[in-house]
Amino acid sequence: MGLRRSLAMLVLVLLLYFDSLPYVKAQSSATNGSSRALDTLLQDYAYRALVRPVTGNVYDGTVPSNLTGIKIAALRLRSGSLRRRGVNKYKEFRIPKGLLATPYVIRLVLVYQNLGNWSSTYYQTQLPNYTFLAPVLGLLAYNGTDLSATNLQELNLTVSGNPISIKFEGASPVPDGAVARCVLFDLQGSFNFSNITEGNTCSASQQGHFSIVTESIGPSPSPAPSPVQAPSEKAEKKSNRKVWITVGSVLGGLAFLVLLSLLVLWVQKFKQKKKRQQMEREADVGEALHMAPVGDTKAPAASGTRTQPTLEHEYAP
Repeated sequence: MGLRRSLAMLVLVLLLYFDSLPYVKAQSSATNGSSRALDTLLQDYAYRALVRPVTGNVYDGTVPSNLTGIKIAALRLRSGSLRRRGVNKYKEFRIPKGLLATPYVIRLVLVYQNLGNWSSTYYQTQLPNYTFLAPVLGLLAYNGTDLSATNLQELNLTVSGNPISIKFEGASPVPDGAVARCVLFDLQGSFNFSNITEGNTCSASQQGHFSIVTESIGPSPSPAPSPVQAPSEKAEKKSNRKVWITVGSVLGGLAFLVLLSLLVLWVQKFKQKKKRQQMEREADVGEALHMAPVGDTKAPAASGTRTQPTLEHEYAP
């Protein structure tokens, strides 16, 4: 019974371990600087906030603990309503009417991203000679028919009227002698610059990721050890270390269960062997039969009785 319980526990741990591998792999790849892997992960967590959603309401989501600092939200709309009315205010975004999503879906979800202090981790490498004055904001559209779906492909958004506007509140001031510009990172890995309008506002005709940057000026010892990148690299290494610790703990637990199962099996076999030896000794210790000569051979014979039979009384018949 103990061996069966140990083996059942081992199978359960194995199933849980292999079931968690995709999740660990997705988090590990997201924290290694892949912006597209991050989009996939944030889409999944944003959809988790849509529990019985009301059309047109904004639902804030929660990111994994190793991505603390990133903010996400989800907004579910009808495609027809988005085209006819737009969205007056969705976080920092204002979406005018006339926005078309292809391929056509009845309902769509607009996923909002604010990468916060992770902005330079994922996008600094694309602009090594620029400084971010505002966090990277993302706006991506997905099919909203199945809210439990993961790894969805983004829909194509086409602006047929006024552009989408993004108002960056709390952006850092522009250094003296520098010029701030809007930047768009599209889903194909390219970026485009545009001018800033009043109030730190940028305009866009497509979905993607947006921020305000300024070109680095003046002499600098080296562009690589940026003060913004150092905390991100440290957080990245710490996150990777957590992943490996988790995997190592699971493998150590599996090894312990295997050794425990082998020990239980060995103990059971040892007990069976001891019991068999005890029975053999008891058989050998039994009283041996008396051997008596019968002709030229000897044969077992019972010993004589120790007491002679007597009558119960002295009267003979």
